[in-house]
Amino acid sequence: MRLAAVDPRAAALGIAPGLTLADARARLPELVTYPHDAIADRAFLERLAEACERYSPSIALDPPDGVTLDIAGCTHPFGGEDALAADAVRRFARFVTLNAAIADTPEAAQALAHHNAPCVEALPVAALRLDEEATTALLRAGLKTVGDLADRPSAALAARFGPLAADRLARLLGRVDSRLTPRRKRPPILVERRFAEPVAMIDHIIAVADELLHEACAMLAGRDQGCRRCGIALFRSDGDVRRLSVEAGQPQRDPGTLLRLMRERIEGLRDPLDPGFGYDMVRLGLARLEALPPAQLALEGGSLSDDALAALIDRLSIRLGRAQVRRLVHVDSHLPEQAVLALPAQDMGRPQPWPLPDPGEPPLRPIHLFDPPEVIEVIAEVPDGPPHRFRWRRTLHEVTRAEGPERLASQWWRRADGGGLTRDYYRVEDALGRRFWVFRHGLYGHEKAQPAWYLHGLFA
Repeated sequence: MRLAAVDPRAAALGIAPGLTLADARARLPELVTYPHDAIADRAFLERLAEACERYSPSIALDPPDGVTLDIAGCTHPFGGEDALAADAVRRFARFVTLNAAIADTPEAAQALAHHNAPCVEALPVAALRLDEEATTALLRAGLKTVGDLADRPSAALAARFGPLAADRLARLLGRVDSRLTPRRKRPPILVERRFAEPVAMIDHIIAVADELLHEACAMLAGRDQGCRRCGIALFRSDGDVRRLSVEAGQPQRDPGTLLRLMRERIEGLRDPLDPGFGYDMVRLGLARLEALPPAQLALEGGSLSDDALAALIDRLSIRLGRAQVRRLVHVDSHLPEQAVLALPAQDMGRPQPWPLPDPGEPPLRPIHLFDPPEVIEVIAEVPDGPPHRFRWRRTLHEVTRAEGPERLASQWWRRADGGGLTRDYYRVEDALGRRFWVFRHGLYGHEKAQPAWYLHGLFA
């Protein structure tokens, strides 16, 4: 067992990570240890990255103990790069010990922070993050720092210590274009407000959200776009971040509509907002944008009925959950149970037209389908006659009228053996005028077993 991490007091007494537990206790008998929890460390690193989004929306994790920020264009609210770094150290010093470093490339900043070096050239060769064999070979060759490697030809380094060594060195020195891969994609439109003093009133936060929505929707109008998903991030002064998002069934750029959905979201929270010591920043991002040209109303004025329906769907989805409000969608499938799907209404946008029966013809499909179809006992003419009598749920039904069959083949292209049983559907009516949709699964004389009969639906 080895030490994974030590606090500053242990480090000052000569205890370092990587030391075996037995050696550490021999040096310091009163040493207090705790089991290493890698999952908890990762969760804490994620929380730290969330809190760091107050400084930049472009953040990447550097496991197991690093967070990297791209602060290009983000330093003016703090008065410069050094002031931003000092603010981060001050804010998080209450619950974590950290080193902050600023460099031209992500790899250089990570290395400077990990090794607490004054410049890139003073970094040890361990900053290249090579395997143990390559690092040992560099040290044996007398190359102890990055500065010792900086002026050497990259081809010679690659030939002796591997191409990875030359590539890592070029990234540290900024000789190649090194980019940061953010953990969260930056939304197309991002607006924010910072407060000189933390704000604890929820009504004030909603008023600020209204201002941000008006600002963002003005940008949408200039692009002829609308928003389908927007989110708000509330940054608490103690580093906690609370995120809320809302979705719309159709593209929106009306600030009032989006604010109403945001209010519904806040009021429906199971875990209400806890301002604590107050929020010092609010950020609004529009993540999913779609085309929304200006609407042309009728000459007599008025609004479009589809917009009212979409607003109702959005409000119900916010209150009940997006998966609870569904819309039936027609699917191009000849199997009845697969011809209609119930999908979240917000995903469908405007409703699609349904196939209509020919004028004067009865409906081909019932209004209610059983899933799965229910087994019935049938007396019918062999081999392919309609049913004369059937028993369903212990009740005997005498068939007075029948229409069919409508034969549906199996989806042979989806089966490995290319087979499957056919279905012969009949629309039947019993002596009391009740109408049923039944089918024979299989054909007499074509399969080893006798065909089975099923009741699949009920007509109105």
